[in-house]
Amino acid sequence: MNVSLTVWVLTIAVLCVLIAVDFFIGRKPHDVSVREAGVWSAVWIALAIAFGLVLLAVSGGGPAGEFFAGFITEKSLSVDNLFVFVLIMAKFSVPSQYQQRVLMIGVLMALVLRAVFIAAGAAIISNFSWVFYLFGAFLIWTAWKLVQDARAGGHDEEYEENKLLKAVEKRFGVADRYHGTKLWIEENGKRVMTPMLVVMLAIGSTDVLFALDSIPAIYGLTQDPYIVFTANAFALMGLRQLYFLIGGLLKKLIHLSYGLSIILGFIGVKLVLHALHESGVRVPEISIPFSLGFIVLVLAVTTATSLWASKKQSEEPTAPADDAVTSREAEQARTDHAG
Repeated sequence: MNVSLTVWVLTIAVLCVLIAVDFFIGRKPHDVSVREAGVWSAVWIALAIAFGLVLLAVSGGGPAGEFFAGFITEKSLSVDNLFVFVLIMAKFSVPSQYQQRVLMIGVLMALVLRAVFIAAGAAIISNFSWVFYLFGAFLIWTAWKLVQDARAGGHDEEYEENKLLKAVEKRFGVADRYHGTKLWIEENGKRVMTPMLVVMLAIGSTDVLFALDSIPAIYGLTQDPYIVFTANAFALMGLRQLYFLIGGLLKKLIHLSYGLSIILGFIGVKLVLHALHESGVRVPEISIPFSLGFIVLVLAVTTATSLWASKKQSEEPTAPADDAVTSREAEQARTDHAG
């Protein structure tokens, strides 16, 4: 796509307005209901679909297909990210009424930093076509790592703060409790961070780490920076509402990591084939319609098998009480009787 500077400016301006509206609505700390989360999730998805249809009308099926494939992929990867967000909220004991503010600022930070990643990726790709080999190999390796983590129960681990976050905490100090939505307070004559700011930085920095696989993944579906940016923006901006909407269902998506590993591996192979094609090697290239259909099919099958397996587990009869526990209770009863 030949996107003019005017279109870029207008797009960013509209996105900023949408973010401002979202921030205005959620400015007051409160517990987000499932209904509120559901309505706004539907709004963000509808806006993404509307944007894709505008691309279809203006630029044709190619760019529109790339956008929808990128958006669905980024949205799916974002759902996997929510597992870690749940761990972060638990790690820092974030009060429920403040969680939506944490996610709002954290996601906004991630969106700004991802824009930098996207611009850097576009510059690298335009000058070094061999980088597709690296992207492809990295995605295939990431897919394998996802499978290994899923087998090891990676989502059950406790969140560990990264070195950068620990360094920031050590440099500025952290208050011992939350002070509403304040980010800085005066404590013993020293200006220190509140846990609210720390958890926001944790969310933002963690999402940037996730960008290390999501950005190469979407560049495997499209090399257009405009589509890469808008697909990421729409996927991220609905992440806060999605957290509250499906938070209780996350543990039921037990096969999601396997589905994402298949998708990332598929895109990795697609990138390698594209790199070979660019090098003059005659190899088949995977089309966007096929990619879009494959991604949707994998996600549908993964979701269906996850819900089926979770339902089957919930229907299993509970195990009988442990014999040792029963024995201790009996012994205690005899002691009480003797007393």
